[in-house]
Amino acid sequence: MKIKSFLAKPYASIIHNKIRKGMVTAVADQQSILQNLLKVGSRTIIGKDMGLPEVKTYEEFRQAVPARDYEDIRSYIDMIKEGKENVLWKGKPIYFAKTSGTTSGAKYIPITKDSIPYHINAARDALLCYMAETGNSAFADGKMIFLSGSPVLERMGSIPTGRLSGIVNHYVPRYLRGNQLPSYETNCIEDWEQKLDKIVGETINKDMTLISGIPPWMQMYFDWLSERSDGKKIKELFPNLSVIVHGGVNFEPYHARLKESLGGEVDFIETFPSSEGFFAFQDTQTEEGLLLNTNSGIFYEFIPANEVFNENPTRLSLQDVKVGENYALIINSNAGLWGYSIGDTVRFVSTEPYRLVVSGRIKHFISAFGEHVIGEEVDHAMLQAAKEHNARITEFTVAPKIQTDGELPYHEWFVEFEQAPENMAAFAHSVNNSLREKNIYYNDLITGNILQELKIRVMQKNAFIEYMKSVGKLGGQNKVPRLSNDRNFADALAPWQL
Repeated sequence: MKIKSFLAKPYASIIHNKIRKGMVTAVADQQSILQNLLKVGSRTIIGKDMGLPEVKTYEEFRQAVPARDYEDIRSYIDMIKEGKENVLWKGKPIYFAKTSGTTSGAKYIPITKDSIPYHINAARDALLCYMAETGNSAFADGKMIFLSGSPVLERMGSIPTGRLSGIVNHYVPRYLRGNQLPSYETNCIEDWEQKLDKIVGETINKDMTLISGIPPWMQMYFDWLSERSDGKKIKELFPNLSVIVHGGVNFEPYHARLKESLGGEVDFIETFPSSEGFFAFQDTQTEEGLLLNTNSGIFYEFIPANEVFNENPTRLSLQDVKVGENYALIINSNAGLWGYSIGDTVRFVSTEPYRLVVSGRIKHFISAFGEHVIGEEVDHAMLQAAKEHNARITEFTVAPKIQTDGELPYHEWFVEFEQAPENMAAFAHSVNNSLREKNIYYNDLITGNILQELKIRVMQKNAFIEYMKSVGKLGGQNKVPRLSNDRNFADALAPWQL
């Protein structure tokens, strides 16, 4: 056992025990965080605008602080860009995390001196919990790759600005710098395919023990490694690879293909990071769900998913959530985000401790006919059908088809197969039945002859990669939308349909 793995074990035990104690105090910790947020926030511009100096209780807080999205805080972000202090949080942010935008273009999410440690430490804690539970610390001695954005930062006003993964790259501990790949120069390449080519060259002959990234781009890395090595499996190239850390999208649709590419056993650790905060991580290999990070400078609120677009939706604190319900996640944080909807929906699988799964995106749904189909449901339907028909899926997305030249409307599924089913009609029927079982509204629409059964459109090999490249969103933290309530993404895929 080498020095890094040897020293990591006792430290892992200490952090693991601390996290287990935090499971018991989660609700109390949340109340303490709220009071601290109020203390600091009452002295900010947004806090005074909301009347935070007079707020004492959660009920008063809920009345004072509206649920909002980026459009609602953009004017405050503009103040920060102009150089004003104490706008959303005390002082100025130390970074802006630049993310893909909505109607306003790019979004600039503040990261403060108070919030940055939690972005860093949560990933560390996930690995330390894994070490403490499994006893595997040997990966700390090998090479580790983080498929991330460029660490090169620009300036927005006086604030250093870049992708979150690039910002976090600056905080890799010195003792791990010698383990980290790719090289800094390679990591700075903006073009994903050029960068990936360099990454493959730098890593193919190394002793890789840990790989981290978003599943679709990790799969692309594996595919290129295999091509460069005459079809070898990843575990043949990296026999000591033991840990894969992933997050950003639902893992299950990618799991089977990644395992096939690996060709051997590897442990997976799931995380739930975003530019707005590091919300949860997998703390155990034996239980479902991700442990909510309840002592990380964030006070969480939850809106029942079916009320998200109501004028006055129900807002719940942690102690009031229920297992099995879908909630939109709302955060109030020491980065200066107040009543902020991050756009994700979550479902608790346990409240002792508070573990959850990410069930979808608020804006990624189909409800053209009142069915409100969400990402978790289409993922489930696709996985069930793929298993039943021995198919392997590379990527897919779903959109409604309303204008049908006299036919009943339907859901249209655009699917890229690694291995297509023998009977496509039977496969589509299985997907349709699985979705009917998961969503009673969709079932009622089929039963009532308002919708016809869904239809599968088979896509060319690498269709989604080619589309993402065509719009400048290949690699990094960019994700293919699983489903849409309009035809914009679906129609853009037309050139790659078989």
